[in-house]
Amino acid sequence: MYAVIQTGGKQYRVSEGDVLNVEKLAVEAGENVVFDKVLTVVNDGDVMIGKPVVEGAKVTAKVVEHGKAKKIFVFKYKAKANYRKRQGHRQPYTQVEITSIEA
Repeated sequence: MYAVIQTGGKQYRVSEGDVLNVEKLAVEAGENVVFDKVLTVVNDGDVMIGKPVVEGAKVTAKVVEHGKAKKIFVFKYKAKANYRKRQGHRQPYTQVEITSIEA
């Protein structure tokens, strides 16, 4: 059984027991979070596709930790103008473990 959920402007294919990093959520570590924007649920060949979401479906997850992703560097450069700009960025994330899928 798996589901496709939407959170933080992105879509994720999740199954029970999966651990994934999503955009940062305002939930403390150790607490549960419920994703109610479930777009698709597949259970042994039985496919439920929402318009746009599946009614009554929800995915429950436990927050494992919060953190920051690996640093990326943004470098801007203009030829012959002596313009160089270097900037770093670390995107914050929340690591969640999927505990149950209810359809």
